[in-house]
Amino acid sequence: MRDVVVIGAGHNALVAACYLARAGLDVEIVERRDVVGGAVSTVERFDGYKMDVGSSAHIMVRHTGIVEELALGECGLTYIDMDPWGFAPVSADPTAVEAEATDAIAFHIDLDTTCESIARVCGAAEADAYQAFATDWGGRNQRIFELFQEAPTMVNMGRRMAGLGRRAGLSSLELSRQFLTSADALLDEHFTDERLKSALAWLGAQSGPPTHEPATADLVGWNMVMHHLAPGRAVGGSGSLSVALAERFRRYGGTIRLGDGAAGITTAAGRTSGVLTESGDHIAAQTVVAGCHVLTTLSLVAEHDLPSGFAERARRTIRTGNGIGMVVRLGTSTLPEYPGSLGGAEHHAMQLLAPSRRFLREAHGEFVAGRPPSKPAALAMAFSAIDPSIAPAGKHNITVWGQWHPFELSNGEEWDTIKEREGQKLIAAVDARAPGFADSVEHAYVQTPLDLQRELGLVRGQVMHVDMSLDQMFSWRPMPELSGYRMPLDGLYLTGASTHPGGGVFGASGRTAARIVLDDAKPSVMARVSRDVKARLSR
Repeated sequence: MRDVVVIGAGHNALVAACYLARAGLDVEIVERRDVVGGAVSTVERFDGYKMDVGSSAHIMVRHTGIVEELALGECGLTYIDMDPWGFAPVSADPTAVEAEATDAIAFHIDLDTTCESIARVCGAAEADAYQAFATDWGGRNQRIFELFQEAPTMVNMGRRMAGLGRRAGLSSLELSRQFLTSADALLDEHFTDERLKSALAWLGAQSGPPTHEPATADLVGWNMVMHHLAPGRAVGGSGSLSVALAERFRRYGGTIRLGDGAAGITTAAGRTSGVLTESGDHIAAQTVVAGCHVLTTLSLVAEHDLPSGFAERARRTIRTGNGIGMVVRLGTSTLPEYPGSLGGAEHHAMQLLAPSRRFLREAHGEFVAGRPPSKPAALAMAFSAIDPSIAPAGKHNITVWGQWHPFELSNGEEWDTIKEREGQKLIAAVDARAPGFADSVEHAYVQTPLDLQRELGLVRGQVMHVDMSLDQMFSWRPMPELSGYRMPLDGLYLTGASTHPGGGVFGASGRTAARIVLDDAKPSVMARVSRDVKARLSR
């Protein structure tokens, strides 16, 4: 019998498995795909092209200390700092919905260098405003990241937010007002130039909610932590993080079973007893940690093993929404050439290709109506410029993410029929800001919201698992009864993007879930853990 079976080999599940195995527990991971990492994996789509399956830029995980705690550098993980981390081509007319770009704003790790870029395009007053904004909200979010790395209990939330208010010199009412306002209102409070506001709004919208909705202020504010520590690009592709985690897990003595996912979670005497795999094997275990989508976890448990009515209420309460977006992975002969070039350094960055906030609102309006966007808002990344290993010599590997593409279409169309057309729209979105780019495309792999569900188990194509709206964050994620990472079945735990702190390449959910499992572990299990290992874990 295993001590723990972990369902899924996504990066949060791998993190949880590493900490549990490091504590001396006998842990096995079961994964239905033949590669580790879930949405943090990299595969060859075309000859010589290592293409990310999901995420590409790693931001939050670099703030957690997990990479250092697990010594992932010893397991082959190397990061290249993204500097600049943001690059926004802009037009001369700041009020234009859609106009040819003539210059660009660059967001560097160094705040002063960023302000110089803003001053050149938008004027000194906007640069000064940005300096103050970045200092204030960057400091706030360094504190908020502490809450992201612990269980979101009301006690923890109250303690962290009270401390945040004192440090910011704000009353609790004013602090709450600022966090509950919309990101657009926050931007209007601090800035006047629409081009700067549009770039920041598009960056803030990457979690899913549009910046005109209430309680989205910190979706913009948290990005200021990137002036403290750069986002990173893992050499060899996003999946290099997961490969390193898997190697660390194996070195701790863990076992990974690929190509044989979970078909069910078994019970005996009112608690979990193990996992039944798709091949028909039963892996007996005292504890199960589910790193898959929370709704998938519910489908693996017999409803009679849960409190009466719980499964149905959870399915009705937990909102995945109607997807978020889609992506095209491109093999090209050249890199996109933008106005305001930084001599190639712009290709280190997330390229923010939304010309105005009005443009963003129109794209979101079509999404709400269930229609594919006429002109999608796009974000491009060209990491072969800094990591040549992911493309053949002389070629480039480009990712273009398009946001607000509905999973369920209201116009009678089907994704399998329109995927190539919608992929071409994303290529056109890059070409609109970097003329001539479309002619450089030699290969294109399109991932629609439906494809994201099929390949990665992302229910309804929701890359964050569960909508990242305020009522599904912190102590409400994915619903109040599940916010403590425990299912209402003894021995069954949750981790992954469905849980606090949410989606993105983070890892914090995995580490917190592991801590809770260890805190709950019976003495008979923990008695096998050596005194040295316990002491190391407590540091």
